[in-house]
Amino acid sequence: MTPGKHYALLVDQAVWHLSKHLIVPSTITIVTLLTQHPGLNALENSCQFMCDNWLSNRLYWSHHTIVGNCCRAWDRLADQPWRVVSIGLRTWAQVA
Repeated sequence: MTPGKHYALLVDQAVWHLSKHLIVPSTITIVTLLTQHPGLNALENSCQFMCDNWLSNRLYWSHHTIVGNCCRAWDRLADQPWRVVSIGLRTWAQVA
C-alpha cells in the first residue's frame, strides 16, 4: 500500500468478509456489495470469464495442475488490461 493513500475494498457479504474479529487498518474502508447481486462483483465476473474461456471442460491430473492452470489464466487476464476493464465496466457507474 502507498503511504498517505486510502483504499476501498469491495467485498461480498460472505461471513468471513464481515467478521467482527477482522482487524481493518484505518487506511482501508470495506464496502459491501448488495446481497443477491453477484453481477456487481467484478472479481466474480473475472473468475467466470477465466472459467468460461480458459479453465472449463478440461481434465486436470492433479492439484498442482489445477493451481498451475489457474495461475496461468490469471496471468493471461492480467496481461489484457483492456479485457479487465471491459469485464468490470458498469455503464451506470460512468462519470459523465
